[in-house]
Amino acid sequence: MVVRSRTLYQVLEEAARAHGDAPALIQPGSPALSWNQYRQAVDEIAVGLRTLGIGKGDIVALNSETRLEFYLADLGIMANGSVAAALYPSYPSKDLVRTIESAGACAVFIENPEMLEALRQAPVRHWILLTGRAAGALALEDLREMGRNALQRDPAWMERLCSELDPSDPAVLYLTSGATGEPKMALVTHHAIVSNIDMGPAVLPMGPEDASVAFLPSAHIAQRVVMEFLPIRCGMPVTFSESLLKLPQEIRKVRPTILLAPPRMWERIYSTVCTELRKRPAPARKLFYGALALALAASRYRRAGQPVPARIRAPLKLADRLLFRKIRERFGGRLRSPCSGAAPLGKNLAEFYEAIGMPLIEGYGLTEGGVAVLNPLNRPKPGSIGKPMPDTELRFLEDGEMLIKSPCLFSGYLNDPKTTAEVLRDGWLHTGDLGHAD
Repeated sequence: MVVRSRTLYQVLEEAARAHGDAPALIQPGSPALSWNQYRQAVDEIAVGLRTLGIGKGDIVALNSETRLEFYLADLGIMANGSVAAALYPSYPSKDLVRTIESAGACAVFIENPEMLEALRQAPVRHWILLTGRAAGALALEDLREMGRNALQRDPAWMERLCSELDPSDPAVLYLTSGATGEPKMALVTHHAIVSNIDMGPAVLPMGPEDASVAFLPSAHIAQRVVMEFLPIRCGMPVTFSESLLKLPQEIRKVRPTILLAPPRMWERIYSTVCTELRKRPAPARKLFYGALALALAASRYRRAGQPVPARIRAPLKLADRLLFRKIRERFGGRLRSPCSGAAPLGKNLAEFYEAIGMPLIEGYGLTEGGVAVLNPLNRPKPGSIGKPMPDTELRFLEDGEMLIKSPCLFSGYLNDPKTTAEVLRDGWLHTGDLGHAD
């Protein structure tokens, strides 16, 4: 697979040229942002940051739930040549302050004034509010206006910023537990991220006609790569969830074709189905579980590469129309690629979704190695993390530890060459995770 090395901003430029005024980012209660508007906002933020004195290589933190403004700020930071360090807003404020200080962040994009007050003691030069206004902080709109005015005075601003930036430069600083188990901060270059999303079309196709709902934390690599960066590469519009309470209704409204969710969400839906079944009369329960047994048997035949016998196939067709389709319709009825990520998926749960005609696509990734393994869309295997991504090699040591070699590996832990050398050896990432090839 030939990959043309480029920066994430260059990928956004490609998307804007290809998709123009088509919708890119959709936040409830606000007008959709087109690809052209997305790139314009990123330009304004990048130049605004540079006019504040924030330059190439400076670390800029983000503390926000996943929302439209996060995406704009994230790409704006990187377009400026700075390094974007997303935090988990759910962490205790004292831990976040310590992380901001350890990372050496010179500025923080923060979601709202309430979050700002909790982190005021962090030693940063600039606070930038994604929403709202507060004393001692710059509003995102004001930052964009600064950038807009500078671009009007000198339209060559972005050209100069782009000329400074190389794909080998760091783009993201991930807060991670680290392959060694100790909390670490991992630097990942533009080249590593773009290499990863360039693999996407071959294994997880998406495009302008697709739709998804983003709700996972943006500090997590699965959300960042699959639901922020890959949609730019493929031109897929992303809708942001307003809250987890509203997520089921939002999914039914958006009717996603691709959805990334953690196992706990798939477990919750399964539990809801079971709870509803317990309230039904005994004959209805018997009918459902009988149909499920047929579906599980059919799945075993398909996995073995054998035809499903007619005695199973005929009643299963009726059961699918009367029972299983109703479960799938909770996701809008268009879901083509239901993906499970951010944690391991139980085999029994995977088999249930496979049986009802909605096989979950599980993969494996880690901060230090990107998304490295994914189940084939046409033949996912419950209990397996799938097959290596293009240009990705796997090895297993005698004790079962999995090693990865790919162009998506991280550069190293921030200010920790010793631990970096322990996990990156001879071009191989020692993941610390156990596995085997089947």
